[in-house]
Order: sequence, then structure tokens, then C-alpha cells
Amino acid sequence: MTRPDLPPPGARLRLARLAQGLSQQDLAGAAGVTRQAVAGFESGQWDPSLRVALVLSRSLGLSVEELFGELPEAPGLDAVALGPLGAGPCRVDLGQVGSRLVALPLTGDRALRPGFRPSAATAVPTGDSGCLARPGAPLRPALVVAGCDPALPLLRGPLGRADRPLELLWWPCGSAEALRLANAGLVHVAGFHLGAGEPISLPGRADLELVRFASWREGLATRPGSRRPVRGVADVARGGLRLVNREPGAEARELLDACLRSEGIASEEIAGYESAVGGHLLVASAVAAGAGDAGITIEPAALAYGLDFVPLAEERSLLALPRSLIATPEVQGLLRVLATPAVQGQLGGLAGYGDVADCGTRVTGS
Repeated sequence: MTRPDLPPPGARLRLARLAQGLSQQDLAGAAGVTRQAVAGFESGQWDPSLRVALVLSRSLGLSVEELFGELPEAPGLDAVALGPLGAGPCRVDLGQVGSRLVALPLTGDRALRPGFRPSAATAVPTGDSGCLARPGAPLRPALVVAGCDPALPLLRGPLGRADRPLELLWWPCGSAEALRLANAGLVHVAGFHLGAGEPISLPGRADLELVRFASWREGLATRPGSRRPVRGVADVARGGLRLVNREPGAEARELLDACLRSEGIASEEIAGYESAVGGHLLVASAVAAGAGDAGITIEPAALAYGLDFVPLAEERSLLALPRSLIATPEVQGLLRVLATPAVQGQLGGLAGYGDVADCGTRVTGS
């Protein structure tokens, strides 16, 4: 059975050429044909001879079947979805975590980088969190990371340039969800954060190795020049300001709840308390755009959007690595790049991040 969505050979030739950054003249020179011949092949006006098809395929690093043949439909692969797929098919990223294939749905904010992200496969649910994924291309080695720290994608470049290149697949979510996925062995790394002086007490702690990533302050972000000065969550309630909140289970939401309890303020008194956005940068973006008046986020996110910031807590950002996955090439690749100048320089270049010199060191105590 052939794939109904398969582009015609000419279109495949053009896409393969563009993916290599080649002009028609470049490909013609490599294949020993004229530029007009390449243009004719791509438009479908002419069909290349077998000899020319072999040379074109070799020049682009593909097989003749991939470039000009009728490819069979890709087989389905059993995977575990990290989030809802809807009715399917759903665009997903795919990563191998130990013996399991995990699918990261590219839906909502997770589909943005910004701009729509290319998918590795489509997936349909098969019950509970299972799904059947159909890759569009061979899988490449990837480090699967869950967590809310917006600096985690900074690892993408150093991992991609390593001796054994790795892709980075980031699943944005709160600390509690990231740790749940790590304890379930569904991600290589869980990024989480907690108070600078707070002891580490995590579910499944004995099965997780902890590594330092960075530190920052967490607090209230507001638009500059507000006529109602905000010095804490009490001012949000008294001023009738609308809050942009994080999702349940996020550490930022827990910090807000702790502040409300200490002030004796019920959540019902906060307009927008039931809102839920999935990341620190999204909170700052919503406040900057006027979708809310204030939100709990980290200082680097507030500074990135030019917002005023009222610190409420000193936080440390840590990475939790399942011990069962420490020896995998993906986790070993991460540990090699964390302490490099490439990663520390990227973190140090973002205003609001601290303790970057400790990035990559093991946590030996709480």
C-alpha cells in the first residue's frame, strides 16, 4: 500500500535539494546534467533516466526509491503520549526513552517555537495514554526533557554540536508533572525548581539523580507605569487586578497559594485565579499584552518582556535524572555539555539567571 500523501517525484527532488541548501545549478553540477534538466525533473516535465536518477539520489544522500519510487506506508509504532492527543491524528514529536517510545503532542502552545514546529510523526490514541505513531522519517537520537524553565531549550545547540549529536525534545510542564514523568521513566530529564533554602523531598527521590542547572527569583510581574503600585499579592486583591495564573501543580501556582494563605486572602478574591497558562514566558507575554495585570513568573521572563518585577522567593532550578537512564547515551550527552562554556555562556547571557558556574554539578545533599 502506497502513501496517499506522498508528494510526486519532482516535488520530492525539489524538497530534498532545498533541504541540502543547494541551488538547481549546484545539483546540476554535482549530477553532471544541465540546470534546465534539473528544472524539468522538478516540474515533472521530464523523467530522469535510471543513470541520472542514481546520480541525483547519491548527490542528495537518498535512495532512488526514496526520491523517485512509490514508498510504502510507514508502519505504526506503539508509543506513550505525554499529553492528550484529541481524537487524532495528532502531530507529535517522537523520542526513545530507554525501551519506550514517547510521543510529545504538538498542540496548543507546545506547537510553537515561535512559529509552527515541524512534526516527526502523526499519532492516533489507542487507549489510556497509548497511541500509534506513524513517523514521517527515521527517528534521530533525542534527549527528552520535561519542565517549565524557559532556559532548557538553550541546550539544543550544544547537544546538536556534540560528537554524538542529539536533538532536544522539550515538553513544557510544571515541576510536579515533570517529576511524575521522570519517575515513570517517560523522560530522560525532569526540570523542577524549589525554594533556595527548601529541603529536597521528592516522590521517588531514591530513584533520581539531581544536577544543578541555575537559580533565579520568582515573583509578581506587572506592566511598567501602572497607576496601582504592586508590592505583593495583597495589592493584586485590593486593587482588583486581574491575574494570569499557572496551571495546577505548577510551583508558581503553589507559591501564589502560599502567599494568599499568609495574607488571609481567599482565591475567590483574585480575578483570573482560575486562568492557567503553561509556562513562565507565557505568563510574562500575557501580562505584557494586557491579557492580565499581574502574574507569578520568574525574573528572567519578566525582564525579557520589560515588565516590573516584585521578588517573592529565591529559587533554584534543578534537573532530575532517573537512575535507570543515567548510562544511556542521551543522559551522558547531557552531562557532558552542561558544564561547558557553551551552556554556561548562554545562561549567563540571560538577565536574571544566577549560579551558572554550578551548572552540571551533582547535588550531594538537600
